[in-house]
Amino acid sequence: MNFQRRRSREEPEINLIPMIDVLLVILIFLMVTTSYAKYSELQINLPQASGETVAVQPKSINVAVDASEHYAINNRGVTYTGIESLVTSLKNAAGDQADPTIIINADAKAPHQSVINVMEAARRAGYGRITFTTQSQPK
Repeated sequence: MNFQRRRSREEPEINLIPMIDVLLVILIFLMVTTSYAKYSELQINLPQASGETVAVQPKSINVAVDASEHYAINNRGVTYTGIESLVTSLKNAAGDQADPTIIINADAKAPHQSVINVMEAARRAGYGRITFTTQSQPK
């Protein structure tokens, strides 16, 4: 038996105003307690030097290696009979310059040993500055 009269049940409601007030108080608290002090930075005084600009750019030697192990120094074909032949060709191409930059243009399918041969010839000739050229892939 149900002795209760037909009461209408009230739906529970969520009041957002107190929740917003609490969030604003938390936000104000965080803003007040956060320090905005700048951290100490490293003060570096770099040394100064007065140097002269180089009037003559260092000469570069272009060495090309294709996939079938043919060598070309400054666009002139070189017959490879050994590393010593590359050494003499590099010295001839350098002329009177002491340490030119060797630029190696190797084909993507060139054997690794052919590039190492050029590097070894440059080392034996006394040239320590070696760089490689690459080509970016098309997008």
